[in-house]
Amino acid sequence: MASVDVRPGESFDSAFRRFKRKVQTEAIIKEIKKHAVYLKPGERKRLKIAQAQKRMRKRMRREISDL
Repeated sequence: MASVDVRPGESFDSAFRRFKRKVQTEAIIKEIKKHAVYLKPGERKRLKIAQAQKRMRKRMRREISDL
């Protein structure tokens, strides 16, 4: 669980910004969204394969543009 200690004299806005950044780096929101919907094992497998293909296409495009 993300927590932020408020420093003496620190404004609420800056503490809140630090908290949001910490939540984002720990991928808490991503984990919550992942568990919000049930995916059947077959659907999860298809999604995982599709994401892998997308990463591979992106990597290939990057390599081609670097040449």
